[in-house]
Amino acid sequence: MKLTKVSSSTDNPTRRNLLAGAMAFGAGAITSGNALAETAIDRILNVNNRDRWNDVFDAQSVRTSKVASSIPVFAPQTIDFIQQAIAEYQVIVGAGGWPVVPANKKLKLGASAQAVSILRRRLIISGDLPASSGLSTQFDSYVDTAVKRLQRRHGLPADGVLGRYSFAAMNVPADIRLGQLQTNLVRLKAMSGFLGNRYVMVNIPAAQIEAVEGTRVAQRHTAIVGRISRQTPILNSKIYELNLNPYWTAPKSIILKDIIPLMRKDPNYLTDNKILLFDKSNIEIDPRTVDWSTDEAVNYRFRQEPGRINAMGSVKINFPNPHAVYMHDTPQQGLFNKLLRFDSSGCVRVKNVRDLLVWLSKETPGANRSNIEQIIASGERTDLKLSEPVPVYFTYISAWSTDNGVVQFRDDIYQRDGVDELALNQ
Repeated sequence: MKLTKVSSSTDNPTRRNLLAGAMAFGAGAITSGNALAETAIDRILNVNNRDRWNDVFDAQSVRTSKVASSIPVFAPQTIDFIQQAIAEYQVIVGAGGWPVVPANKKLKLGASAQAVSILRRRLIISGDLPASSGLSTQFDSYVDTAVKRLQRRHGLPADGVLGRYSFAAMNVPADIRLGQLQTNLVRLKAMSGFLGNRYVMVNIPAAQIEAVEGTRVAQRHTAIVGRISRQTPILNSKIYELNLNPYWTAPKSIILKDIIPLMRKDPNYLTDNKILLFDKSNIEIDPRTVDWSTDEAVNYRFRQEPGRINAMGSVKINFPNPHAVYMHDTPQQGLFNKLLRFDSSGCVRVKNVRDLLVWLSKETPGANRSNIEQIIASGERTDLKLSEPVPVYFTYISAWSTDNGVVQFRDDIYQRDGVDELALNQ
């Protein structure tokens, strides 16, 4: 769906004129007096639709912790919340949007600059900062708390420091954000039916996994998903099997793009990484007999033995799909600490995957954490079939709201929202 810049369609002309005038007055008042500017912003915040959405809080309030929620992204109330957010953003857009905060230098606690006054106005309009905090040029604890809240809502490290990524996310115009919400409302409605009593949802732009039980999120996991050139697909399936200490069989795309070039550089690559080569008759082939200057190797099967360096780590989570993708562990745990977790060849790597294994298999007789840990420690290749398959959904939700007033946005990493400004890391 193509996003377009939108104006408010729900407010009457009188209200639109009032909001536009108030916003313009607030902008000019930064230089003429904080009290007048706050009065103008108060007029915006007191418009109908704001009172429920933007309750007052202070720097010590628990409101910042409300960014995290046990409500699933696919919960029925998410649609209600995102519709409320759309109404709110229509008010903001109708009033002229929010200002662009100058990104010429980092801003953090203790800073004093004219840009902080603009930042305060930006945070007040989006509901991250109480209007009572004023429009001074001081980056105080109120602003620090508000910036951290905004960062959490955009999936960024909540360190209170405004750097490259925080500025980029914050300075996306309000009308573009409104369009993003409307696009994702359509996606959410498409998944509004019964998804199962228990299910797993992989949200690709958020690089996050939810294990949902009933009406709440039982577990959340940080994920690593496909890079732009090898995108993780949208799919619906059912997890039926867990492979403990799995073999890894390289897909043809990786043989061509990765393994053959690596073998040309280092003839010992397969041996060093415990990867065996088999022909169509399942007979092991000596890598030294293969002509690596050609693509001959794609005719063979590449199988990596179980172990610490196995590409799937200790487990592979299986579900049928036409894309030959799956979820799995990884020996490269440090990748989960990256801000941009778009590094895989299409499969999904799961942080703390053993917690997810226990949850997936809890209705399977004989499957418990102790047994799973013992099997993994043994190094033996073992398949565990689930007694009840668990639905899994790979989806693309880049904007949603799981609480009244807590609106979440993520980078449109695969550029599926239709607006260049939303692909912040391109």
